[in-house]
Amino acid sequence: MNISQHITQPEGRRLEFKETLPERSDLAKTVIAFANDAGGVLFVGIKDNPRIVVGIDEINLFKFEEQISNIIFDRCYPAIIPEISSFAIQDKQIICVTVYRGSMPPYYLKEKGKIQGTYIRVGSTNRLADENIITELERHKRNISFDGELLTDIRALDLDIETFRTTYTEKTGELLDIQSLQKLELVNRLQDTLYPTNGLVLFSDSEFRNKYFHYAKIECARFKGTQSGEFIDQKSITGNISEQSEDAYNFILRHINKGASVEGVYTVSRWEYPVIAIRETIRNAVVHRDYSLTGKDIKVAVYDDMIEITSPGLLPPSIDYSAMESRQSEVRNKVIAPVFKRMGIIDQWGNGLKLISEELKKYPEIGFNWKEVGLSFQVQFIKLNFQRQELGQELGQELGQELERELKEKTLFSFILQKLENGNLSRKEIAMSFGQNKISGYMNRMLPRLISFQLIENTIPDNLNHPAQKFKLTERGKDFLQLIENLK
Repeated sequence: MNISQHITQPEGRRLEFKETLPERSDLAKTVIAFANDAGGVLFVGIKDNPRIVVGIDEINLFKFEEQISNIIFDRCYPAIIPEISSFAIQDKQIICVTVYRGSMPPYYLKEKGKIQGTYIRVGSTNRLADENIITELERHKRNISFDGELLTDIRALDLDIETFRTTYTEKTGELLDIQSLQKLELVNRLQDTLYPTNGLVLFSDSEFRNKYFHYAKIECARFKGTQSGEFIDQKSITGNISEQSEDAYNFILRHINKGASVEGVYTVSRWEYPVIAIRETIRNAVVHRDYSLTGKDIKVAVYDDMIEITSPGLLPPSIDYSAMESRQSEVRNKVIAPVFKRMGIIDQWGNGLKLISEELKKYPEIGFNWKEVGLSFQVQFIKLNFQRQELGQELGQELGQELERELKEKTLFSFILQKLENGNLSRKEIAMSFGQNKISGYMNRMLPRLISFQLIENTIPDNLNHPAQKFKLTERGKDFLQLIENLK
């Protein structure tokens, strides 16, 4: 992304704007948070809200660059080496500080130490990392994952893995014996004792899984309406993780509709949502969630207007959902993911996002939204026409008499709205569009009515007698015209 593209984007996980050189600790926290996560770019000389390029006095440019370099060197540990450069935008000088994802996390403030001085990026803010996150950063440095760590409180042979063993054999045709478990890195030997990794405990049906990972579940809910106030149905999916995604998928299927359409001479059934994309999203949530975040479960919510899937853990730094067509892959759970792939639950590395993208193309009426919410990643499949349908029903109730009249025979009420569809018009211009030389009393009475129904509005509301005053069609007015068209 070039500079001009950067400055049009909202602040976020990898981007921050400062009107002037920030306080020493604020600058260091941002740089540390970027280095601990996906990297990022900090612009100095650009105000964020509203976005204005204020610039830096050219006399101070070199001094500011040197101050930034000194702050980072003096306050951040381990050493962070950013790229610091200056650019002219709109004939004003700005400073650009580019920080790359670090290879030696956790990075922290020297004077605060690791526990009190480690920061991560959550949305557009810097957040003090807790001990769980610091431990995860240290795993990243050692190139190991949480699911691959040994749990030495219990022995591998004490785990109940019969359900997982049976499912694994059915899916792969292979026996899941001790040798296979070692090859899959689900167990390891330490001082002549075989211990399970966290991954095997998650695959088990043992009481130990409930003891150590009681939060490793999926909470499913079908809500009434579009808000999470009243349940119609709910289910806690608490089985081992090899079964969870299919159970959650089936819960969704129970609460969405399947219709039929005719294509040529054939009748084809079609779900109201892209279920293949939803299934892949749930699988990704189970495979790639951050199991080290205690107390957080996956949530699947079905509303009247959308399906929402929330998974604990931020998006891996190298994954970009805005480039779904490209094959992207970064495995958070290095033990669990290969097992899922071997069982055929997930496809080839990097195919998941592309599969979701291809399926969404078949559903232009469904919007796709993703965002990071706190320390979780959320995906939404949204009915784009739902809000307009709801609004149409409301309009039909509010303007029942007018609607009934217009359906029998169009009147000036809807004709004025249609004229304004092509652009804003003054009173005189509206009269002339109907072939009238002067404004009739009927039209003078009709315009205030249309305004009272919020179907049209004045272009200069603060001065109704302004000589340049015109009327414009509101979104509500457009919806009313569409409602008339739909009901013909």
